[in-house]
Amino acid sequence: MPRFPVAQARPGFTRAEKLSDATIHILGLVWGLIAVSVLITLSAIWRDEPAIIAGTAIYGLCLIAMLGASAAYHMIPWEAWKDPLRRLDHSAIYIKIAGTYTPFALLAGSGATFLIGMWGAALAGTTLRVLTPNRFLTLGLILYLAMGWFGVFLGGELISSLTQTGFALMLAGGLIYTLGVVFYLWDSLPFSTTIWHAHVLIATAFFYGAVMIEIADVPLA
Repeated sequence: MPRFPVAQARPGFTRAEKLSDATIHILGLVWGLIAVSVLITLSAIWRDEPAIIAGTAIYGLCLIAMLGASAAYHMIPWEAWKDPLRRLDHSAIYIKIAGTYTPFALLAGSGATFLIGMWGAALAGTTLRVLTPNRFLTLGLILYLAMGWFGVFLGGELISSLTQTGFALMLAGGLIYTLGVVFYLWDSLPFSTTIWHAHVLIATAFFYGAVMIEIADVPLA
């Protein structure tokens, strides 16, 4: 990932750092493929609402896309591929944030306005990262955080419809993501990239748990 000028960057990663980061990515991708398959299957069993099942599928696909794009960028060694994969990796984060809020919004019946705004922001962020990958880096980071916290503070009906456990998991996931940004920016810290990606994976698991709980909250009549 490109880094912001807040610390003295090291010239390269050690073998141990590369191996630890690769381990996080492999574990994340394997977990994601299994977890998404389980979630979509259970949503089809627990719910007979096509919109809810579709929202869950969108979330799952966006989650796999983010994990896959990150693994490809950080693990494929060919330098000629690095630039397009980096654009894809950074763009996938916006898509995953919007995708995560999609099932919550559909469950809450909060209307199209919230989703249009969230996916519009994802499109704007993706455009920014694809067309100007080395510019507006601080703006791009702010947009990540703003999209993530927008639903928590301004979600309105979406938030009020959540169970206490679902909201607690969502809040914990947001805090873990945000804390991870510290390590994303701390370029001089050994294993900073691994620590950042571990935060992403843990936070993603919290959000996954929140989606699972909200999908299961109302049993079929």
